Amino acid sequence: MPEYEKAMRPEDITRLFVERSNAGDAAGVAELYEENAVLAHPPGERTVGREAIRALWEKVLANRPRFEPEQSLPTLVNGDIALTSTPPKDGTGARAQVVRRQPDGSWQRILDQPEFVPPGQ
Repeated sequence: MPEYEKAMRPEDITRLFVERSNAGDAAGVAELYEENAVLAHPPGERTVGREAIRALWEKVLANRPRFEPEQSLPTLVNGDIALTSTPPKDGTGARAQVVRRQPDGSWQRILDQPEFVPPGQ
């Protein structure tokens, strides 16, 4: 397995996600998540666990979507837990993730809500 760059700040995860997704690297995307992470995707569903997240991203990335970097909003940190978020460039809703500091000082996602759609839409 390749040695992946680790997110040493919570905000690094967004950049690494875009880089790995655009490279078609589903395993690399999955490495941004803890082993038992929960991803709220596809919309209305939950994908639980790194292996399931990898399998989901293999399907998504097979279509070769292109992701653009999004500016991170201020990160809220409380000890080893942080809340990260970005406003999507398409202006729809928001994205939010809860990340946890790992024993080596890096950060991984534990909860990922990639799409929030305002009520009534």
